[in-house]
Amino acid sequence: MSGHVVNGLYEVLDDRFLSGRCANGDGRLEVLYDDCRWAEGPLYVPAWRQLVWSDIPNDRLLRWDEASGAVSVFRHPAGHVNGNTLDRRGRLVSCEQGNRRVTRTEPDGTVTVLADRYDGKRLNSPNDAVVRSDGTIWFSDPDFGILSDYEGHRAESEIGACNVYRIDPASGRVLLAADGFEGPNGVILSADERRLYVSDSRAARIRVFDVADDGTLSGGKVFAAAEEGVHYDNIRLDDQGRLWAAALEDGVHCYAPDGTLIGRLRVPGTVANVTFGGPKNNRLFITAATTVYSLVMSVTGAPRV
Repeated sequence: MSGHVVNGLYEVLDDRFLSGRCANGDGRLEVLYDDCRWAEGPLYVPAWRQLVWSDIPNDRLLRWDEASGAVSVFRHPAGHVNGNTLDRRGRLVSCEQGNRRVTRTEPDGTVTVLADRYDGKRLNSPNDAVVRSDGTIWFSDPDFGILSDYEGHRAESEIGACNVYRIDPASGRVLLAADGFEGPNGVILSADERRLYVSDSRAARIRVFDVADDGTLSGGKVFAAAEEGVHYDNIRLDDQGRLWAAALEDGVHCYAPDGTLIGRLRVPGTVANVTFGGPKNNRLFITAATTVYSLVMSVTGAPRV
């Protein structure tokens, strides 16, 4: 599928991409940093006015300061961190695929382990996480970080499957939330916290689950399926319910709330992750192989709570 291109950057596949002003904003990508081995896990921290992201093979977390434009090392070593998010108290929650655990960074800088085992067995390599307003955490656990020593440590899976798990906020127990994935990757909650979207990289599709009050999931229908040869990494939502997916060699995909692919961002390199940020939450940060880009848009990310 192909459409017409605006400013050499926005590919319009459906009129809703234009009517939703998705093709407005900057006409070029701004390079924030270009010295990573493989960048993922971008997270904008409003309190710091900084972008934090992972340079996984170099085993470090980096940060870009919005006021000065300076880039510095936030943490090294970092457990080959992949995805990052914030809990509702503004604390950093990270998926350390090298250490095979999900952790939280406390205000004093100490690190608390939130999950490292399921049913007595070590996790594979946690990849991405999302936190609900009541403190429930869902995270994906593919085997990407144990396949080689490049982004983690080569090992055999003790669980023997790639699943999505839930950390219960009251007990701290790690519970199976959903299975049947080939390579679960990005996870994100809808604004009303009633739906959980999960990208399954190897299956080249995005699934959506209904979320009960107690955190259990049901459903799991396919929200979107990629064209042949295209695979998804992480996913994010904007404030109109559109879903933006990092589609590796195919740039960034934009899906309408009904699952229709309505447009693309044509990004050089292999797009691993995206996230919204900035003071107005309308700056899209993109990690693509060695490079971190930003794009100020007319689109606003889902509300920050």
